[in-house]
Amino acid sequence: MKKVVLVLSILCLSVGSGWAKRTPKPAEVDSLGRKIKTGWNFGILPSVAYDADYGFQGGLLANVYFYGDGSQYPEYIHSLYVEAAYTTKHHGIFRFNYDSKYLIPNHRLTLDATYLPDAMCDFYGFNGYQSVYHPSWHSWNKNPEKMTDKEAYQSRVFYKYKRDLIRVAGDIEGTIYKNLKWNAGLGVLGYIVNDCDINMLNGKNEFDPELARYNQKALDPNAKGLYDMYKDWGLIGKDEQNGGWHPYVRAGFTFDTRDKRQGPNKGIWTDAFFTYNAAFNAAYGQQATAGYNNLQFNFTFRHYVPCFVDKKGIQRITFAYRLGTQNLLAGNTPFYTNNYLSTLFIQRVLYEGLGGGNSVRGMMANRILAKGFAYANVEFRFRIVDFDIKHQHFFVGLNPFFDLGMVTQPYEIAEEVMTAHPEYFSQDKKDVYRPHMSAGVGLKIGMNENFVLSADWAMPVNEKYYMEQDNAKLANFYVKMGYLF
Repeated sequence: MKKVVLVLSILCLSVGSGWAKRTPKPAEVDSLGRKIKTGWNFGILPSVAYDADYGFQGGLLANVYFYGDGSQYPEYIHSLYVEAAYTTKHHGIFRFNYDSKYLIPNHRLTLDATYLPDAMCDFYGFNGYQSVYHPSWHSWNKNPEKMTDKEAYQSRVFYKYKRDLIRVAGDIEGTIYKNLKWNAGLGVLGYIVNDCDINMLNGKNEFDPELARYNQKALDPNAKGLYDMYKDWGLIGKDEQNGGWHPYVRAGFTFDTRDKRQGPNKGIWTDAFFTYNAAFNAAYGQQATAGYNNLQFNFTFRHYVPCFVDKKGIQRITFAYRLGTQNLLAGNTPFYTNNYLSTLFIQRVLYEGLGGGNSVRGMMANRILAKGFAYANVEFRFRIVDFDIKHQHFFVGLNPFFDLGMVTQPYEIAEEVMTAHPEYFSQDKKDVYRPHMSAGVGLKIGMNENFVLSADWAMPVNEKYYMEQDNAKLANFYVKMGYLF
């Protein structure tokens, strides 16, 4: 906990050190009496964060906003975001993002180029609760001699595989009539998938078979993980075992009545879109993955309800919720793309689900891996206090929330595979569609309405057995940028 407090302290001090080119006169204020931002506003700070699934993160990020003459404040004219960081669990972030509603008149344009190397990507099997999770198999025990063979520690990468993701995307939005928008996008997702690199992860720690149960740092290069077993059982095909390249085209509609894009106080934001994903040039020279051409459909409904406005006109309490689903309409999808949550505009580093800080907070990342899924997020947003530091406008907020996710289109797992491996698969068919639920609270620190630091804590809230299946613990903590939705 001391580390978490230190991280938050560094972030708050760093955000406060940002500087801006300011031109407004004292009389130029917005409807709430705050000085309007104009010109360029720079936020440069260490990319220091924590995620229960990825560990502590270190690096550097910069977010640059251009407000012009301030006539549209708090909306910006241009936003540039650059980040380079790496985590203690070998997850990298190298990203450039551009967003503007003014580069092309009357159109919103977003461009994104991202490289995300992940030496230990989470893999807990297919269909959520249908895949039984054993915490002891990858969590080292200080007293291994007390554990039964069924509980025995296997490897800290038992539920991991190696996955590097390259993403290049462009999205554009235009107006049909008032709040009704059309959307289109092009992009490519490149995946490089393989077993974890044990030699790299071991480093100078040499594996000793006689001490394997007593040394979690030295991994057995011959030990099999769940990813290997799924390959052996035929649940992961040969043409998807090492990744591939997937260009896509996207089109849909948006209805948007929000009063602002970041942390809205009121309005509806809903979208429906189709994505056609192609597949070619499988990684490592394997056969082409043309069999994975597919058509997906996404629908998301977000509603922001104002609950309380203070005497100064500041919205202090907002009720916000999001309902969404992603489903396969035609074709087939490789397993490694089924935890990629498609979105019309890329604002966060990665929209991955279901499970983790970007979808169902408190649940393990990628816990629900299926061809189709649905999710819900419900929260109250309390804006506690507003203040200024060095001519920058800050606010502090508190957000209690409840999240839910469930399978809608499961993988078909052969009955003989399930009965042959009961320790890996639930024999209760109801577990396939059983919802995963979690609850928690978030802290928000915002600067100039657009730059928001988010710290969320959450844990599963299902009955005891299912809480254990989602690895309920008090360490499910996430420090990220922006609101979840």
